[in-house]
Amino acid sequence: MNVLFAENLRKLREQKGLTQRQLGAQMFVNHSTVARWENGTRLPDAAMLLRLSRCLGVNINTLLQLVARSEENPHVIMVDDSKVILSDCLSVLEEVMPYATITGFIWPLEAIEYAKMNRVELAVLDIEMGKSSGLDLCRTLREINPTTNVVFLTAYADYSLDAWKTEASGFILKPLTPEGVREQLKKLRYPFLMGGADE
Repeated sequence: MNVLFAENLRKLREQKGLTQRQLGAQMFVNHSTVARWENGTRLPDAAMLLRLSRCLGVNINTLLQLVARSEENPHVIMVDDSKVILSDCLSVLEEVMPYATITGFIWPLEAIEYAKMNRVELAVLDIEMGKSSGLDLCRTLREINPTTNVVFLTAYADYSLDAWKTEASGFILKPLTPEGVREQLKKLRYPFLMGGADE
């Protein structure tokens, strides 16, 4: 079963406001075909992926990445300009996602370079980082990979409206807690497998 592709396809379809029947009609397939894609029992072929990308307004490479699910554990990054906060937050992320490859960065440019070399499934970003802004970093990371989930972490609730304009998946007030991370993982725009032998 390809849960990763199935869950993301369903979210993309719902974001377009389409039912399975409506998407099937646009793609010239039976709605039961769409249902099988969304329950993970079937994968669309290359021709269907191209049609899907057009119907959903999604880059074909995004869909190809989802289909060609990596056997690697997911890449998760955390960016905060405070070494103390970064260290504490990384411990929390490692507790909640023990199989993920979790990497911390103080400098946004280093995070961008990492994202160019690795498919980042989740980025936890501080909003205020000296002269840099987590909001700008979010936009750059999503240009690199549109399916990167971004969760903002900040001490200031006033930023929440600006954060939502970036199509982030979530917003957490400091301090970061395991419960807060688990709650955000349930709400991701683009769900991903957590890794580990039990999946």
